[in-house]
Amino acid sequence: MEGQLPIYQLSCQLRGHDDDVRGLCICGDTGIASSSRDKTVRFWSLDDAHKNKYVIEKVMAGGHTSFVGPLAWLPPNEDFPRGRIVSAGMDTLVVSWDVKTAQVLHKMKGHQLQVTGLTIDDNGDILSSSIDCSIIRWRNGQLLESWEAHKEPVQTVIKLPTGELVTGSTDMAMKLWKGRTCLYTFVGHTDTVRSLAVMPDLGILSASHDGSVRLWSFSGDLLLEMVGHTSIVYSVAAHSSGLIASGSEDCFAKIWKDGVCIQSIEHPGCLWDVKFLENGDFVTACSDGVVRIWTKDKDKLCSPEDSNTYAAQLSLRRNQMKKVGGVKLADLPGVEALKNQGTRDGQTLIVREGDNGVAYSWNSRETKWDKIGEVVDGPEDNMGPKSLDGVQYDYVFDVDIGDGEPTRKLPYNQADNPYDVADKWLLKENLPLAYRQQIVDFILQNSGPRNTSLNGSFVDPYTGANAYVPGGPSNLSDIHKKPNFKHIPKRGMLLFDAANFDGILRKIDEFNNSLLADSVQKHLSLTELELSKLTSIVAVLKDTSRYHTTTFTDAELRLLVKLLALWPIPMLFPVIDLVKMIVLHPQGATLLMRYTEDGNDVLAETFRKATTSPAQLGNQLTSIRTVVNLFKSSGFHNWLQHHRDEILDLFSPCCNSSNKSLQLAYSTLLLNYTVLLNEKKDVDGQAQVLSAALECIPREMQMAEDEKLDPDARFRVLVAIGSLMLEGHMKKIALDFDVENVAKAAKASKMAKIAEVGADIEFLSSIP
Repeated sequence: MEGQLPIYQLSCQLRGHDDDVRGLCICGDTGIASSSRDKTVRFWSLDDAHKNKYVIEKVMAGGHTSFVGPLAWLPPNEDFPRGRIVSAGMDTLVVSWDVKTAQVLHKMKGHQLQVTGLTIDDNGDILSSSIDCSIIRWRNGQLLESWEAHKEPVQTVIKLPTGELVTGSTDMAMKLWKGRTCLYTFVGHTDTVRSLAVMPDLGILSASHDGSVRLWSFSGDLLLEMVGHTSIVYSVAAHSSGLIASGSEDCFAKIWKDGVCIQSIEHPGCLWDVKFLENGDFVTACSDGVVRIWTKDKDKLCSPEDSNTYAAQLSLRRNQMKKVGGVKLADLPGVEALKNQGTRDGQTLIVREGDNGVAYSWNSRETKWDKIGEVVDGPEDNMGPKSLDGVQYDYVFDVDIGDGEPTRKLPYNQADNPYDVADKWLLKENLPLAYRQQIVDFILQNSGPRNTSLNGSFVDPYTGANAYVPGGPSNLSDIHKKPNFKHIPKRGMLLFDAANFDGILRKIDEFNNSLLADSVQKHLSLTELELSKLTSIVAVLKDTSRYHTTTFTDAELRLLVKLLALWPIPMLFPVIDLVKMIVLHPQGATLLMRYTEDGNDVLAETFRKATTSPAQLGNQLTSIRTVVNLFKSSGFHNWLQHHRDEILDLFSPCCNSSNKSLQLAYSTLLLNYTVLLNEKKDVDGQAQVLSAALECIPREMQMAEDEKLDPDARFRVLVAIGSLMLEGHMKKIALDFDVENVAKAAKASKMAKIAEVGADIEFLSSIP
């Protein structure tokens, strides 16, 4: 079409909010509404003098006491000639506004926690969704009815053209509602369903924390899956032309056509919301506080000056993310660090000077820092030597896993065994061990010829067993010495050592704002000083290379314990997530151990609260991962043995959960208990864990591929069973529980590692 550009370009930027723009609403052809963390709603209307410009017509303030999120629009009528806007947010309120006067019409109180979604039905009723798991219908400012829509927080609600409602939840499901009756449940996402939209004449779009956007038929069939974002997808929208827009925490808006991403538009911050205008332009809400409109119409483009300014913003953001010697430039100390004396002659220090990293060497004789020169990261050609997290390697590879996963950094030294490197790296990155051979092949192809053969007798860090390595020695003489199992026994503990620290702090801040807005619970809120202590904790946890020297203060640990004890149960999971990482820090684990003694066991009490029915997914997942990480510290081994009965009982429902992450965490818990109890020769404990592991593989599924259990979780459960069976008494118990059929089913698996451990168990069962 004449005048149309092949791609979207910036049309205009709407500035006025003082903080993140969290929500958008297209108000017919009258304008655009935006909501913000600054507690306001703003209404933008077209500037009559400039067809591509919008101006602030109204600022709606004073209705909310915390950040505002979802918005909805009620068209004009005789009483409200400019229409009405409905807003909601962290303060649990639903507020309606008269656009003409910017005054509050109704403040609706009914939800117990943050309101996450709004929609308007055909009768003009307002429907709201909430973290409290409910949907409320409001009429004329009054609560008409409410019902529990999901067992986990409801994140979004929309109305279909036919009048039905659709909800999305933290439980990873979507539900189709007629009135208060659930007609159908859509299952497929592997994490929270965050946003929904109607795809005209086709079906329902969903955006998820699993990084995908999906299109479903109205009858519940999955039609398309769109993968391309590298982080949480917060929003999705559709246009009658067939285009789809999505916004993500990865700072990109993506445009999709027929399931294919046709354009990615970078932003200076996280994208909370996207919406299409009727004319095909689309609008984005960004964490930098700016609303942006994008167009294909060349007559609506912003000025070259505005375009250059925006490009400079993006460039600044990229520079802030720039790395020098494997470290973010922004994380390097400034030149003031040179005022401190070095600790040894020749010590190297890299400091930030302008947009560059500059290396200095400590001169002990003259007690000064000698400048070495500018540190420049070379081109990404995977040629060594390189640095990652301050450590030198022969190579640092960029590994593209695919499947929408972000590119990962894989360090490697020429003298390393590639199988050993692959196994440790896959565990560290929480990636499936099915990638093992691909990673080894990748290393061998990209690291050049080797001068030595690979050692086939190295110990696999995942199972502790020997692994077959091409070119390695045969060790045939060992065959007659003892049985040679591929995956058992398991040695060493597995951990969950990854965390989104910035996301944790944001969530704690959101919950704290909610408490501040609640007159009943305001006394539980954190002061600015306490919030700064949490930031200090995160700073220590981020710097893993200095765990041997860094420490936490008693006051910082007391603050965490206070939150675990006093904060409302639905708000615990980000705090538990911090504890999960603290127990991996040597001094942090030691300090935390003090709070499990003298009859005041804060950890045990926290796990009990977090798993209280109905347990929230976030609480369950962070709690069980915390328990798994406790196995790293030998100081907690007695505690883990003492609480074994209760721990296994609290988390046993995870095995039958539909959530794959919970399944994997529970199987890891069983595996770590296997290692500990085998080392301690704890027969009662071994029998209990063996029983729990066998219960994870339902009897009716033992003769078939168990599709209900995540493959990696199934593998870990089988490794636990096999490792326990090496203890003679446990083998008899396993045989009594028909473990031979379990092994037979595993051997028939299409996944090599499951078939291999099945063979291990079958062979072990046959030995007299």
